[in-house]
Amino acid sequence: MGAVIVSLLPFIIGSALVPIQIIIDILLLKSPRRGFFKATAYVGGMTTLRLLQGLIFGLILTNSVATSTPEAGGKSPIVSTLLLVLGILLLVTAYKQWRKDDDPDAPPPKWLIMIESLTPLKSFGVGFGLLLIGGKFWVFTLGAIGMIGQAQLGQPSSTLVYLLFILLAESLLLIPILIRIILPKQSTTLLEQASAWLTRYNRVIIIVVSLVFGTIFLYQGASGLLQ
Repeated sequence: MGAVIVSLLPFIIGSALVPIQIIIDILLLKSPRRGFFKATAYVGGMTTLRLLQGLIFGLILTNSVATSTPEAGGKSPIVSTLLLVLGILLLVTAYKQWRKDDDPDAPPPKWLIMIESLTPLKSFGVGFGLLLIGGKFWVFTLGAIGMIGQAQLGQPSSTLVYLLFILLAESLLLIPILIRIILPKQSTTLLEQASAWLTRYNRVIIIVVSLVFGTIFLYQGASGLLQ
């Protein structure tokens, strides 16, 4: 099981290091009314979709991977294809962000301003919808499900590993919520600083993460298909 978790680290880190999801989480948490409940509902929406993905696609990918995995070992064609697609998507994202010129004096997007006015129910919908329409999030999750299925751990262990994947993938969203609980007075300043830093370096983070993991996934996918 430990080896499977290690193999999932690129998917976990890639899923967690998406600046916009963390910015939304912090903005909801900073809301003057029911901020804690809004942020919790937002993460709950993401968790719900990931659980549904695991329930729906877990059996499909597990069976497909089990029948297509080479006897001599190595990645199955399905997992390799997912890695290849994800690598290409991330490298395209890095290129687009590199070509984009940021205006430091430009006002923030209107939807960022509207975030703080959301209700907990709408915050749940934002979390659910962000993952639902996010292509890279889908490939990260399906890649993780395929990797878990390829390990053939059995249903209980596979479920446990997938739940751990969800927890770690959402860890950078849960940390601000925990800070709000543990340090309620200091949390406002800490969250303001974190939000400002993420907003300022959003483009740089996306370029670095997309370039590094795009290269890794492209290599793993291509090498797996060529085996």
